[in-house]
Amino acid sequence: MTDQPARPMTDQREIALVDLLDRLLAGGVVLAGDITLTIADVDLVRVDLKALISSVGDAVPSPWKQVTP
Repeated sequence: MTDQPARPMTDQREIALVDLLDRLLAGGVVLAGDITLTIADVDLVRVDLKALISSVGDAVPSPWKQVTP
């Protein structure tokens, strides 16, 4: 058995941004969140975010009608 220093739990594998985006778009990702700007217990601005991000290809038909000029 060799004596190797223990790696901290914060060490993680590095992934390139392009690889991460490829993995997310291949399976799709859903983003949802709420932001509220409040001053003196009065809600001034509220933003609701709901987004579906996915890749599109010929194998999956578009949910929108095809427009032909």
